[in-house]
Amino acid sequence: MTLHKTKNDLAEEVRVEMISLLNQRLADGIDLMMQTKQAHWNVKGPNFIALHELFDKIVDEVAGYVDDMAERITQFGGTALGTARVAASNSTLAEYPLEISDGTAHVAALSTSLATFGKGVRAAIDQAAAAGDADTADLFTGISRGIDKSLWLVEAHAQTDH
Repeated sequence: MTLHKTKNDLAEEVRVEMISLLNQRLADGIDLMMQTKQAHWNVKGPNFIALHELFDKIVDEVAGYVDDMAERITQFGGTALGTARVAASNSTLAEYPLEISDGTAHVAALSTSLATFGKGVRAAIDQAAAAGDADTADLFTGISRGIDKSLWLVEAHAQTDH
């Protein structure tokens, strides 16, 4: 990996490790963003407007996380690998089911993707902290908090009082 010059004082090996970690979560984030947009475009049923608007709000939030991760990569002198093709080939998220339209099915599928992304981000918090990069760990902590809230908002559509 060739790095652009920077006066960032983190050791090069730490920056290289963080660039790799951030690019993996970036691929997952781009995939999550597009999976959520897929749900937004195709949801049907009695809760259409609530889910349609919720999914769009989540797309915007995830887009912010994607931008923050990509910019962190470039702060380290790395290259953010953020094209759709690269994200699709590197994402660890399961393929989103394209044939669904029912709101309940989208809630189930999207909550799985959100939970998987959140799990990866929490692992990234620990990896960044272990590498001595408190700032990247903090970035991932903020993303984790936001994803957990989004997961709660989506899952609430499937939960009842039993």
